[in-house]
Amino acid sequence: MRLSPTLPGRVLLPFVAAVALLATGGTTAVSAAEACGSIITAPLARPVPADDPCPSTDPVVCRLRVLPMDEKVEAQRTRIRYHGLLEAMPRTEADLREAGASDEEIAGELVDMRNQAKEITRAGMTPEEIRILEERNTAKYGNPLGPTADQLHVKHGSWQKVTDASVRTSYAVDRELALEYRPCTRPFLSDHLADQMWMAARWRAAR
Repeated sequence: MRLSPTLPGRVLLPFVAAVALLATGGTTAVSAAEACGSIITAPLARPVPADDPCPSTDPVVCRLRVLPMDEKVEAQRTRIRYHGLLEAMPRTEADLREAGASDEEIAGELVDMRNQAKEITRAGMTPEEIRILEERNTAKYGNPLGPTADQLHVKHGSWQKVTDASVRTSYAVDRELALEYRPCTRPFLSDHLADQMWMAARWRAAR
């Protein structure tokens, strides 16, 4: 599902700019009082023994539970970067609506953006982490990156609901990494600023 060629090219710029910021480490001023984006809710839980029964049906959550602490900390940072890439999506939705895109076109574009964010984030993961993610998604959706817009439309019943779902993240995975994701309408985070906020949030959570 792609955008009509009649839509202005500028509607694609927010996601491209987000990727550029993550690559170059540019900075953007963000107020902590906004309480949105990637929020650390508590200190990370200590790893459990590998033979400890996993209460979740999600293999990604089960894998995260047993990771050594240094790897779990890195997984949390990777998740925060993924959340940061998603920050371009609300602005893109607004630009598309202003440009006259249909609900179906908007939903298709946002699902594509989310899948691109997954690909970019996985570039920093280990082969084992990528394998677990891709096996889960392939088994569930037939696609290693996750559901397509059409699959989500069958599930949710409307293109607007697909758009809404595209900016939500896995609650179970976020919770295992002591995170909560709240979509923002503010400018997206740079890699440098995301790291600063990660360090500050961890310091506050440890107090």
